[in-house]
Amino acid sequence: MLLIKCPYCEEERPELEFRNAGEAHLVRAASIVEQSDDDFAAYLYFRQNPKGLQFERWRHIHGCGRFFNAVRDSVSDKFLTVYKAGEPRPNVEMLLSRPPVAAPEQIE
Repeated sequence: MLLIKCPYCEEERPELEFRNAGEAHLVRAASIVEQSDDDFAAYLYFRQNPKGLQFERWRHIHGCGRFFNAVRDSVSDKFLTVYKAGEPRPNVEMLLSRPPVAAPEQIE
């Protein structure tokens, strides 16, 4: 089971507490009245689905109920980072170049 860290609760919780809400950072046109039907349909229904890193929107439904964004690798299902809704996209190159976090030492 995946553990996902909610940036609002600041706790890692099981994936069953969360729901994926689709692609993050979608921008609606300033005036949808002036948009063609094809352009509006593309905005509403068509999403990128790349293999690899994806910027996604998630909701902590069985916790605080808030939406947040995450960078997830769709191949390994690993979350690189999570961040609050409304914050800018993180620098992906910087995330990928970070050294892996060492596991905490066990206390005997």
